[in-house]
Amino acid sequence: MRKNFLLLLFVPLLLAGCSTNQTTGQATPAATQQHLTAKDISQWTYKSGEKPVKILNNDKPTEIKKTDFNQSHIDYEGLDSLKRTKTATAYLTRNNLGRSNTRTEQVWRPTGWHNQPKYVNGTRVIPQNRGHLIAYTMTFNLNKSGQTQQGELGSIDNPYNLFTQTEFSNQKTMTQVEQKVRDALAQNKKVIYRVTPIFHGQELMARGVWVQAMSMDGSLKFNRYLWNVQNKIKFDYMTGKSEVDNNWKVPEVEGQRSNYHHSEKRHYYHKKY
Repeated sequence: MRKNFLLLLFVPLLLAGCSTNQTTGQATPAATQQHLTAKDISQWTYKSGEKPVKILNNDKPTEIKKTDFNQSHIDYEGLDSLKRTKTATAYLTRNNLGRSNTRTEQVWRPTGWHNQPKYVNGTRVIPQNRGHLIAYTMTFNLNKSGQTQQGELGSIDNPYNLFTQTEFSNQKTMTQVEQKVRDALAQNKKVIYRVTPIFHGQELMARGVWVQAMSMDGSLKFNRYLWNVQNKIKFDYMTGKSEVDNNWKVPEVEGQRSNYHHSEKRHYYHKKY
């Protein structure tokens, strides 16, 4: 009887140790993370010094399913009532890879756009980029509606495919996951790639971006949340305005060098803003 009583006391303690701490963004067990929604993630708050990338559900996608497709396309969910960019889900093949030397100017101003230069320890920093949900280099032969159209040069200034992203998030953490998709496409694999900017409440600048991908052969899978942050620059996500704060720390990402060895690399891998 005494052993059973002690067991009843011990079990709740074990369960408490597995609870999810979504507010602080601490790692959570896969069993709870597989039920995450965009609304759940929007409640997270980045803390200075935290890693800029969170691996979700052991890197296994939860919002996309392995579905074969005959023709590449992108499903853009458009803009919400505040003109904030919503989810884009791309069904991609090697035919969508490309790069153009006649890239046109970007004029669309996504919500939260306040890109005035800052000076951090004497160095001029551009704090924001126009971030593509689906990378420009993976949207060739698709028109602005996301439908197949041979000869189209990629989604450059499409309001449904742009959001305000920090320079760090765009050029460091986002580049890493995009390269994984490009690598798979270059190997002639079909890939489903889903990207969701995460906004909290009525804020106009996303706090992060939720990226998931899956190749049809199962060799590529990831499910990650990329914080929309910048070292030594703090953002007011309600407006997108920012200020220099030397105490605000965002660690550098590891493994930035690409392992992309395809012979036609020069046609795909060059990120401009």
